[in-house]
Amino acid sequence: MSPKYPHIAVELTGRDGNAFAVLGRCRQAAQQAELPDDAIATFMAEATSGDYDHLLQTAMLWFDIR
Repeated sequence: MSPKYPHIAVELTGRDGNAFAVLGRCRQAAQQAELPDDAIATFMAEATSGDYDHLLQTAMLWFDIR
């Protein structure tokens, strides 16, 4: 299944993997791609509604995670 926004690439490999860093990189990539603020807020709410695994799964459902 392809991500919701496959044109937005988020580099996670070889980076700090804590939840705040992952969220920050996802938010920054979304903002740079000019995703609407309400879509970014929806992603953030969904990504933070569970544990760390849920965060990563949500990121993969929304963006091209590398």
